[in-house]
Amino acid sequence: MTETIKPGGGEALVVRGGWDGHQPVETTELFIPFLRANGYNVRIESDASVYADADYMAGVDLVLHCTTMDTAASAEIQGLRTAVAAGTGLAGWHGGIADSYRNSAEFLQLVGGQFVAHPGRPVHERRGDGRDGFARYTVDMAPAAAVHPITAGIDSFELDTEQYWVLSDDYNDILATTTLAAKDGDPWGRPVTCPAIWTRSWGLGKVFVATPGHTVEDLNNPKLKTIIERGLLWASR
Repeated sequence: MTETIKPGGGEALVVRGGWDGHQPVETTELFIPFLRANGYNVRIESDASVYADADYMAGVDLVLHCTTMDTAASAEIQGLRTAVAAGTGLAGWHGGIADSYRNSAEFLQLVGGQFVAHPGRPVHERRGDGRDGFARYTVDMAPAAAVHPITAGIDSFELDTEQYWVLSDDYNDILATTTLAAKDGDPWGRPVTCPAIWTRSWGLGKVFVATPGHTVEDLNNPKLKTIIERGLLWASR
């Protein structure tokens, strides 16, 4: 059966915060108008305490999670997992979801991947201008991307920004990958390919993750922005 993206609408919860370097307010504000235009009532929270409100979470159709690092209480993580298992969608990008709540194995299992590094430029190319952790890299579409509604019609594309090395498992359905080079001086001896865009099912719920998205500029890349917009709608109940 061909998967489709249903029309939006319902209750969307945006949880944003954590490390300010990922601009959780500015980046989520790029997508909140899109959600509202698609019929969602959007609630915005600055911490995870809302996840522990079982009555409210039971009515949430989509969670946009954008909290880099930070911590969450066990009851909050369990509340989110319960909601997703019951059908609430979970979506996010970059460190806002793939480097969130490092203290919680249960959150990492729900998301399906954890950031561990963004190696950046070779030593001889570093200029001390704040971009030394960036790399020019390709987001390579996987074969499954051609027929998936999130990525159909979108070819591989290049970015010059943080490239995420993530640890993941084979429960993910991978739509795109990225390959990190093995440069002179690196302790790894061969290139490493990691998932860059994936989906994951959790009970009745859907999870969507894109690892690109370090800056507002990155998220305004037309291909990446389209993928994220489609991913939000796809994940929604």
